[in-house]
Amino acid sequence: MKKIAFIGAGSFGFTRCLVRDILSFPALADSEIALMDIDTERLAYIKRAVDKIVAAGDYPAKVTATTDRVEALKGADGVVCTILAGGVDVWRHDIEIPKKYGVDINVGDTRGPAGIFRALRTIPVMLDICKDIERYCPDAIFLNYTNPMAMLCRAMQSESSVRVTGLCHSVQGTAAMLARWIGAPMEEITYLCAGVNHQAFYLEFKWNGKDAYPLIRKAITENPEIYNEEIVRNEMFLHLDYYVTESSGHNSEYNAWFRKRPDLIEKYCTHGTGWNPGEYAYILKEYLAREHTWKKDIEDWLDEEAVDLNRGGEYAAYIFNATIGDGTMFEFNGNVRNFGLIDNLPEGCCVEVPVLASKRGLTPMHVGPMPDHLAVLLNTTARCEELAVEGALTGDPRKVFHAICFDPLTSAVLSLAEIKQMVDEMFEANKDWLPQFKHFK
Repeated sequence: MKKIAFIGAGSFGFTRCLVRDILSFPALADSEIALMDIDTERLAYIKRAVDKIVAAGDYPAKVTATTDRVEALKGADGVVCTILAGGVDVWRHDIEIPKKYGVDINVGDTRGPAGIFRALRTIPVMLDICKDIERYCPDAIFLNYTNPMAMLCRAMQSESSVRVTGLCHSVQGTAAMLARWIGAPMEEITYLCAGVNHQAFYLEFKWNGKDAYPLIRKAITENPEIYNEEIVRNEMFLHLDYYVTESSGHNSEYNAWFRKRPDLIEKYCTHGTGWNPGEYAYILKEYLAREHTWKKDIEDWLDEEAVDLNRGGEYAAYIFNATIGDGTMFEFNGNVRNFGLIDNLPEGCCVEVPVLASKRGLTPMHVGPMPDHLAVLLNTTARCEELAVEGALTGDPRKVFHAICFDPLTSAVLSLAEIKQMVDEMFEANKDWLPQFKHFK
C-alpha cells in the first residue's frame, strides 16, 4: 500500500479530482490517502467527499484526515501541496494596495507586487513542509500546486533535498484549446513547451507532425469568436509568433502592454470570453463570493447519487503512477531549476520544461535557447523572481523592493519613489506574516 499525503486538502474541488485520478490507476487503488488541513470544517467535508469516491469506485483505499502535518507525512510515498498562507483578509492587501497607486492587478498570485508578497508569506511555510518531508518521508515525490509556483519551487529546490516539482494545468489546458480551435483531435497533437511558469511558450505545436501555427494564426485572424476568447494571448501570439500557456487575464499583468492605462484595460482585458479576460481583482472577487457558497456547493455534490470516476487531465496522478505505481513513464511540463536546461535564461532560476517521470524519479530535459525576443521577456521575469526569493530567504527588504522595481507592469505605471512607498505600505500590511523581515523600511 502506498501513502499519498495532501497538505492543504481543504481545496475541495482540486483534492477531490486528484484523489479520483490517483485511485483510477490499479497500482494506486489501494493507497492510503492522508488528508491534512488546518481548517477542521473543510477537512471534514473533504473526508466525506473522498470516502464517497472510494465507495463509488469500490477501491481498497484507506482514507485518513488530520490537522497534524507530521502525522499525514509519516511514511508518505507522495505528497501534494495546495496550501494558502493567509486567508482572504490577508492577501487582499496584495491587490488593493497596488491599485491605490495605479497598478491594476487581475489575479496577483504569481508575480508582480502581489505575487511577490504572496511568495514572502508562503516560502517559510513551504520550507517547513520540506523539513518535515526530509525527516518523515525523505524519498517522497513532492508535487506542488501552490502559487506563486516558480518562486516557491526555486526556494524549495535550493534550500532542501526534497524531490519536488511544481505543476500547472495551463500547459495541457492551452494545448487542448488550440487543438479545438483548429479542429484537431488532441491525440494527434505534439508540442514542445518551455519558459517560466505561466509564461511558457509552445516552441513547437504540430498536428500529425506538421507545423500547426499557420492554422492557429488563420483561426485567430479570421474567426472573431476565437480572437475574442483570449484577446491578450492572441495579441501576444500575433506579435510575438509563439503562443503562451497561461490565460489572458494572468498574462495581462505579467508585461507592460495591456494594463498600464484604463483605455488598454478596456480594450484588451474586459471583453474576452475566456474564463479570465483580465478584470481587476478577478480571483479576489471569486474568493469573496465563495465564502458564502462553498458549503452549499459541497453539500450539493455530496447529495448527488452519481460520482464521475473518469480520470481528468491533471498530471499528478500520472506522475505518481510513473514513480511509485506501475512505472509507466510519463512526460509533463514541470518547474525545476535551470541547470543546463534553457541556455539563455539565468543559471539556477526556476524554469518550466519537459520532465520525464519514471521509477528513477523526475528527469528534466534540455530545451536549448528560447527565441531571442522571448528571452528578453523571460529574463526580466526570472531575474525579478530571483531577487524576490533571495529577499525572502535572507530577510532583505531591499531585494524585494528591487524585484518590484523591475516588474514590467509596475515600472510602466510608477516612479521609483512611488514604488518604494507602495512596497513599504505592503510590508506594513503584511508585517504579522513576515517575521523574517525585522526592519523593512
